[in-house]
Amino acid sequence: MRDIVKKEGFSFAFDPSACASCEGNCCIGESGYVWVKPEEIEAIANFLQLDQATFVEKHTRKVRFKRSLKEIQLDEANYLCEFFDLASKRCTIYEVRPSQCRTFPFWEHFINNRREVEKECPGILPLS
Repeated sequence: MRDIVKKEGFSFAFDPSACASCEGNCCIGESGYVWVKPEEIEAIANFLQLDQATFVEKHTRKVRFKRSLKEIQLDEANYLCEFFDLASKRCTIYEVRPSQCRTFPFWEHFINNRREVEKECPGILPLS
């Protein structure tokens, strides 16, 4: 039996097992932000065995009063999170990934944009 995830207010469900066959669509695409909170910075730094100051300097960028994980430009139109491994198609900090990543695809932006998230994520299922 699959562990299908549903969230109130969304017109779709999510099958997390689809991540195993995905090419990392939620980690690759147009430039954007992966916000990290102070407690997430601490957890990721500890996971990577770095002190927080080193992690912040090497792996985040300041955007106004917040921090976002850095990204790598693949080509003219595509970027990827620097913690996404292209060879394995997996997140290298999965166990401590930021809450923004943990809550995908249930982002407020997708409440009224189901078609957009369906194109991006093979785990999106219509509610029956």
